[in-house]
Amino acid sequence: MEALGWDDRWEALVDSEASATGEPARVLRHDGRAVLIGRAAGTAHIHLRATTPPVAVGDWVLTDGESVQQVLPRRSVLQRRDPSTGYEQLIASNIDLVAIVSGVDRPVNAGRIERFVTLARDAGADPLVVLTKCDLAPETGELVAIAAQAAPGADVVCVSAEDGSGIEALRAMLSGSTVAFVGESGAGKSSLLNALADRAIAATGAVRTADHKGRHTTSSRQLHQLPGGCCVIDTPGLREVGLWTDTDTVDESFDDIAELAHQCRFRDCKHATEPGCAVKEAMQAGTIDPRRVDNWERLRQEAASSE
Repeated sequence: MEALGWDDRWEALVDSEASATGEPARVLRHDGRAVLIGRAAGTAHIHLRATTPPVAVGDWVLTDGESVQQVLPRRSVLQRRDPSTGYEQLIASNIDLVAIVSGVDRPVNAGRIERFVTLARDAGADPLVVLTKCDLAPETGELVAIAAQAAPGADVVCVSAEDGSGIEALRAMLSGSTVAFVGESGAGKSSLLNALADRAIAATGAVRTADHKGRHTTSSRQLHQLPGGCCVIDTPGLREVGLWTDTDTVDESFDDIAELAHQCRFRDCKHATEPGCAVKEAMQAGTIDPRRVDNWERLRQEAASSE
């Protein structure tokens, strides 16, 4: 159970709930009306009752051996705006890190990283940017700089599942934590998972030569136990990263710009033609990237819509 992330805090939580009955287990995979769980006795498939609240991979639950009796309160939850319904969609729960995986065989998309950083902040987890396939890039300094600007305060690590570079350093960073791998198809999430596990536990596929886009080799979210006390939740590639959060969380992800905005002369400054605009002055001075300001405003509008 400890290898799955069970600790004294979860034990104390169960003991404090008078209505808590059953055996604790962690959700490893969601299979429609059933879930694959990990427990002290091993893995098992159990049913979800009609009255069971929505369950996410990474949840800790109490079970009677046949069905989920109770979902324990989550410490963190990663979610996005469902492109089909417009409402929230659970991705993973009880995570410590969100590893934003981006392959260097294609342009590093700063705007996409900023979206994932906002999702991570909203989840209550720390973002981590992982640049994969670094054996294909003779020089990664500029790519690291792009990722670092898009994810202020987050670590950026370069790895290659092909030649093993950076894998040990990343494994040490993930030790003892639960991490969710997110990114677009073909970014190398499954290959990275296999390299960290030192064995093939996830299917991998080739990317198209023309645009380096990948097919969905990962079809469902699943939690894997890795050496070093790390749990990785591998997720399918996300084409759309819609926000289901508030404007305060967006500002937290763009704290450099949000802080400048507080210094503007007018409280409702649009950062366009208004006099005394600290954001506009920073853009003119070259200390703030206009692209980043545009994305901050776009994400704030999207978050306001979600609110």
